[in-house]
Amino acid sequence: MRPGFGTASFALSILFLQPALAQQAPPGGGGHEPEGPGAYASPSAIPKDPAAVDLGIPTSRGLKKLEPIALPQPPPSLQGSDLKLPAIPAFAPQPQPSLNITRPPNALTLHATLGKDGPSIPSDLVWRLFSPDPAADGKLPVIAVAKGGEAVFDVPPGPYILHVGFGRAGVTKRIDFSGRETRETVAIDAGGLRLSAKASADAVLTKDKVHFDIFSEATDEHDRRLVASEVEPGVVIRLNSGNYHVVSRYGDVNAVSRAEVRVESGRITDAVMTQRAAQLTMKLVREHGGEALADTAWSITSMQGDLISESVGAFPSMVLAEGDYVIVARNKDRLFQRQFAVKSGVDSDVEVLTSDLVDPNSPDIGTGD
Repeated sequence: MRPGFGTASFALSILFLQPALAQQAPPGGGGHEPEGPGAYASPSAIPKDPAAVDLGIPTSRGLKKLEPIALPQPPPSLQGSDLKLPAIPAFAPQPQPSLNITRPPNALTLHATLGKDGPSIPSDLVWRLFSPDPAADGKLPVIAVAKGGEAVFDVPPGPYILHVGFGRAGVTKRIDFSGRETRETVAIDAGGLRLSAKASADAVLTKDKVHFDIFSEATDEHDRRLVASEVEPGVVIRLNSGNYHVVSRYGDVNAVSRAEVRVESGRITDAVMTQRAAQLTMKLVREHGGEALADTAWSITSMQGDLISESVGAFPSMVLAEGDYVIVARNKDRLFQRQFAVKSGVDSDVEVLTSDLVDPNSPDIGTGD
């Protein structure tokens, strides 16, 4: 045994036995065995022995103190006046398709001018492409149609018959399309015609009283071709330049006026036609200014007896050309007649008296009953 070592070991044994004896000792200090577990002594409560430290014996360590874990902070509230959100960029507008995108790269482009060196026609054109080979019915098949001031046709290469219409005017020509981008100008030799009519110097006729028919120029009346019908006064009709035969009709009977008119290219021609006629209203009365008799049939004849017009009613109205006429009124199987003259531009009421019997020997003369 080493000197001094036994004394230290003995002291250490006593030190470690003391906690154990303390646990086994009964509470009252007697020698009886305890009924339950004894008191607990924390290792940290045991005093450190300097000698044990010096001998290198490990001692018990206390619990390590842990720092609290930092919890994540909640996100800031989305409500409040101080809310600042990043700016959302606006949607960029979609670009409009350009003409170069929509137009076929190898297309036939056509536009028209008013005359050879005149201005371009911006609108109101109708373009039609026809095949030069007739179909089974003998007609040229329509290949494509376009409307507007300019036409763009995406068609295969080959020959075509083009017709472009501008109102009643138009032109037809042959076009040979090579299949490459082609731009061609079509000259339309056209002008405008504006018609009006009057029955006297200060009596201009309105559209509800007069209308016009336009015919092509021809040496023979039967060879004339109707170009436009029922044309109202004051309306501009587009026509190819040239001469035309115009018929003006005032009313529906015999007031007709004719004239030869020339249409100049690139100009509007105003033509005023004179109607030598008047509108008459007829009535059968017992006395001048009296009440008209109903259920009366009327007929108008020329002085030679040619029938001009017929009507039924108490107040028939019609337009007649200037001249002399015979009016016949029939009421209850009795005939009344008189002669009258129509003066151009003088509208009037014509009274036929019941005293104007055709048979002067009739016993009912002048009664009208």
